[in-house]
Amino acid sequence: MSSVDDPVPPSADRAPSCGAAADLQAAPLGRASVYVDRYDPSLLCPLPRGPKRAEIGIGGTLPFTGADLWTAFELSWLNERGKPQVAIAHFVIPAETPNLIESKSFKLYLNSFHQTRFADVEAVRERLRADLSQALWRGSEQRGSVGVRLLLPAEWGAQRVQTLPGLSLDRLDVECTYYQPAPQLLRADATQPPVEEVLTSDLLKSNCLVTGQPDWGSVQIAYSGHPIDQAGLLRYLVSFRQHQEFHEQCVERIFMDIWTRCRPVRLSVYARYTRRGGLDINPWRTSHPQPLPTNARLARQ
Repeated sequence: MSSVDDPVPPSADRAPSCGAAADLQAAPLGRASVYVDRYDPSLLCPLPRGPKRAEIGIGGTLPFTGADLWTAFELSWLNERGKPQVAIAHFVIPAETPNLIESKSFKLYLNSFHQTRFADVEAVRERLRADLSQALWRGSEQRGSVGVRLLLPAEWGAQRVQTLPGLSLDRLDVECTYYQPAPQLLRADATQPPVEEVLTSDLLKSNCLVTGQPDWGSVQIAYSGHPIDQAGLLRYLVSFRQHQEFHEQCVERIFMDIWTRCRPVRLSVYARYTRRGGLDINPWRTSHPQPLPTNARLARQ
């Protein structure tokens, strides 16, 4: 990465940086920001996952594995001759990272590539991987890496739009009266033999933890075990409608509520949220090892 221009020096009018895992008061979300267009990794703001996990009964040992699948649609940089380059970026962030990246800081960081020269696309990919890995594991003795894939314009034609496979819960005509998470709506019929089901809904909505702005999503729930009451499950998913929490935290809450209330043998929860600021976030949590889900866009994305 020898051709990367020097990062901009700190100044009073630029976006606030997060030099270590910070709380939300230090994050740029919901605050006016100056958009820095020269490479600056200090713009990344890692936030610890632990406090929100503790709220839903998760201690030191995670009851799931998984990843957060991010897509960035507004990535651009300059080549060595100063010509702009563009790409779509896919990121795979392991669920075991001690931190998540606050989304606006991620956008500001990506914007800092706009007027920065890189030798080639591989130099960009490696810089993204190194910076994100450092931020996500910051403050931890453990270290790991992040998956980064850059799709150049010649590859865009192969990208497809899909729907989440499974039986849609939205077909059910149910009365909904809860608009804050209501895990008491969840139940499984232990008198019935075990089943394997994949259930989906496009009615997931929550609100940003900081700004209160709506976050729209679709969710897929795959499980094996005693049959879960589908009407109750749909009403439970709708109950997130006025709840304020980040995407990753909502999916982990859904996973834990189903896991503890319905006691399936196996469970995975996958949500795909519509993009904001050129980024979409798609958390996936599973009780058992399995391949990553396909990171393909939904129609609303």
